[in-house]
Amino acid sequence: MLAAMPDSAPSPLSAGGPALRDGGDACPGTLRLHRADDGALARVRVPGGVLSADRAEALLAAAGRFGDGELHLTSRGNVQLRGLGAECGGGLAELLAGAGLLPSAAHERARNIVASPLAGLDGSPALGERLAELDALVCASAAAASLSGRFLFALDDGRGDVDALGADVTLIADGDAFLLRIGPGDEVFRIPAAEGPRAALRAAEAFLRAARDSGAWRVKDLPDPVRSELVRAVGAAAGPAEHRPRPRTAKVPEPGTHGPGGTVETTPGPGAAPETTPGPGYAPETTSGSTDALPDAHRHANPHGPAHTAAPDDPPQAPPASAAALAVDVPLGRLTPGQWRLLTATARRYGGELRLTPWRGIVVPGPFTGAEAADALGALAAAGLITSPDSPWTGVGACIGRPGCAKSLADVRAEAGAALGPAGRLPVYWSGCERRCGHPHGEWIDVVATPDGHRISYVRGERRDAPATVRDDPAALAAAVAAARARAL
Repeated sequence: MLAAMPDSAPSPLSAGGPALRDGGDACPGTLRLHRADDGALARVRVPGGVLSADRAEALLAAAGRFGDGELHLTSRGNVQLRGLGAECGGGLAELLAGAGLLPSAAHERARNIVASPLAGLDGSPALGERLAELDALVCASAAAASLSGRFLFALDDGRGDVDALGADVTLIADGDAFLLRIGPGDEVFRIPAAEGPRAALRAAEAFLRAARDSGAWRVKDLPDPVRSELVRAVGAAAGPAEHRPRPRTAKVPEPGTHGPGGTVETTPGPGAAPETTPGPGYAPETTSGSTDALPDAHRHANPHGPAHTAAPDDPPQAPPASAAALAVDVPLGRLTPGQWRLLTATARRYGGELRLTPWRGIVVPGPFTGAEAADALGALAAAGLITSPDSPWTGVGACIGRPGCAKSLADVRAEAGAALGPAGRLPVYWSGCERRCGHPHGEWIDVVATPDGHRISYVRGERRDAPATVRDDPAALAAAVAAARARAL
């Protein structure tokens, strides 16, 4: 039987400080569930975010058979299933294992690996073989089974997107080598590319030995002298150190089409539906096909905010000549069964896989002709997915909030939708409490519900500006968030 989980530990951004091993690893998995007000929650690890079409269909089947039918993307490119019954038992694990999504029960929460989602698609190095090798090495290591669900590996193709996420062990492609980074520091160690996955595993095992006395879950939680010694010891086996500052802001794949030269075309093409306008008769789905069980904010209004339409005088834009991949963002990371089926069918017709991103988006590898790309983007836009970076939903995220979470002080998802405005320079994340579950990394605007209203602050890595407090005034809140997102560099 799957066990219900204790509540999660505080985010390091909260007043709780660094999380230590004093209460057990509370991160959800598929063999041990998390209790929530809307039912149990399972988190399915998807290393690198890479899903074959068959595995994507298996996840949809699991969501429909055991949960509420929807699929939620996480900030590590994983998938969460919500509304699970307490008696789903071994059925969920059996279904996922049969699809190849649970290769090792002992390691299911340790398989946290993010990878550059456009790797190999736009002229950047491909990472698929190294990703598969690292996952296999983790699953074969008895020691790695002790890694917490918070520990994170990253494989970066050199563009700095997932390097900016502050993983515990990062491999950065650099010509015929990898640069190995331990924790958030600016030192890297050059190693031959063929040795990268094994060097990453050795670094994780070295962390476990270093963390025995402190009880740290992650490299950044180690005491400074211990962390410095860990980096020195790993570097001694790898080679001379190089100085390469970690990017502070991720280069997120923009919605639209991506080609071999790295270009992006963000207009679906003539006649395509706007990216936030649902198609005829569209409504958010539940497993029963009814919208009655949805919160009012989703049942009575466009679930993706105000429609975004082109100005009447905008000239029509031709589709791109060809595309290596499509990229879409998912409003609040929440996918209905219909949206997931459409994405899976698109993947099956073209490249055969989906790549879930750590920014709650999805890359669909091709190749596509220009007409195929325009048609596919038009269909995805009509389904309510974000296909243009100027959508008001671009960069907007939120935790599950009320009514799904007992600790939340507000329905932050509805509040995020009500506060939508022009796309801002900075992403914004709405949290229902100080825990800030699923918050982004790098540079972002932090909106936290409080008993008296909301607190808004500008975050840059581990630093944050003094917050501004907005009382219970929706118009003032929307204006304050828009102003914060538009702040200049």
